[in-house]
Amino acid sequence: MTDPKDSTSHETGRHAVRLPGPALAALYLGVVLLPLAVALFGRAAPADPWEHAAAALGMVAVVAMAVQFVTSGRFDRVSRHLGIDKIMAFHKIAAWWVLVAVVLHPLFYVLPTWLDAPALGRERLEVYLTLPHYRSGVVAWAAFALLLVTSLLREKLPWRYETWRATHLPLGVLAVAGSLHHAFAAGRFTSASPLPPIWLATGVAVAAVVGVLYGWRWFKLHRHPWTLASVSRVADRMWQLHVEPAPGTPPLIYRAGQFVWLTVGRRRFPLLDHPFSLSDSPLDPGTRLIIKEVGDFTSTVGALVPGTPIGLDGPYGEFVLEGSDAEAVILIAGGVGIAPIMGLLRDMLARGERRPVRLAYAVGAPANFACLDEIEAARTRLDLHVLLLSESSAPDYRGEVGRLDRQRLTTLLEGLDLARSVVLMCGPGGMVTAVSDALLDVGMPMRRILYERFDYTAGSSRQDRRRTRRFAAIGAGLALGVAMFALAAS
Repeated sequence: MTDPKDSTSHETGRHAVRLPGPALAALYLGVVLLPLAVALFGRAAPADPWEHAAAALGMVAVVAMAVQFVTSGRFDRVSRHLGIDKIMAFHKIAAWWVLVAVVLHPLFYVLPTWLDAPALGRERLEVYLTLPHYRSGVVAWAAFALLLVTSLLREKLPWRYETWRATHLPLGVLAVAGSLHHAFAAGRFTSASPLPPIWLATGVAVAAVVGVLYGWRWFKLHRHPWTLASVSRVADRMWQLHVEPAPGTPPLIYRAGQFVWLTVGRRRFPLLDHPFSLSDSPLDPGTRLIIKEVGDFTSTVGALVPGTPIGLDGPYGEFVLEGSDAEAVILIAGGVGIAPIMGLLRDMLARGERRPVRLAYAVGAPANFACLDEIEAARTRLDLHVLLLSESSAPDYRGEVGRLDRQRLTTLLEGLDLARSVVLMCGPGGMVTAVSDALLDVGMPMRRILYERFDYTAGSSRQDRRRTRRFAAIGAGLALGVAMFALAAS
């Protein structure tokens, strides 16, 4: 579950060629730095290297903003190479690179003057920020800054999720449109090099992405609706929706563990959708989703009535077991993280899984356990060992009390060859990061731990930090490209 895929096709990409991480990094750098390479063929007026660096930062920011539209997790053809957790992490850190570039862009222009005459430097900066000739650039700067700030504070703002989504898109479009207009109106290298086709292509690409996301997908949500067959309570404030394709709607082709973007009733518009994991086997008719009441939209799920039109956009995600060479499977769920785990477990049952399976299911209170009868029944058909764990107890609860720590993991994994096993884990951010590190401590190879979290509010794992260091290398590559351009153009 989480935030998807170029769903113009029902193919899930299981046979698609996967680019390795370094190739994806090189592709990103090549796209974002392309305007600098093209600008070197121009004949801009001589300037201080700092001013050339300022121009480079502006050009990089324009393309990097545009790329943010396709690294937002909404296109599976992009995110399938990394998984939704990694692509969303990259999307967030790349936003900071853009902000740094747009902030430094005007400052570097005035830096030489500022160093020689501070008062004149301040006056020149004021001109850049107030003169109508540069206004579109200022608008783009403000739009992107506001977009980033509202994203960082989303959990603290008194806004509905849909309200935030409704501001995120226009702010992003305004930032790109303002930047492109600024490049044409004030770009020193734009008027003196073959850059205009690059900017036009960037604008067309963003328009196409927005058209696919909010035009084509809106059309598909209404042309191929689904229908709510039933709603059942499976735990405290947790519901299972069984949905089926309406007449004329093709079945959903997906892999167990993936997720979809769901809309309800007449509000089947992509800006109003929410991500939820598929909790079923692709071999079963229709599909099921397990949803917990945690917000404005989810608090209404239990009141839905059978027959309600449902929109499904997907499938998305790489939280899947299919294609794994593992000899044993370890499933770990925290709270509503049981949703994709039940999808994987139900698929194992449907396919007659023969490998050893270990399931650890942790909740805050016993009332939060879902599908326990089904999990218990699975033991009779699978080589399945189950650990139920609650942070608090209750009079009729007979499971373990506490957290999924290193000692419990050691017991759970006893007898397995960790180098030949795979972990699939979903849950709240704090639990996921802590358990991921504990798995490393008991000997599980990092490459064998796959996780998704449904919030990013707590902590980071060693795997997160390794990923951040790799992303930082991409940021360093951008900085190096800017520096090389500044020296080459001077």
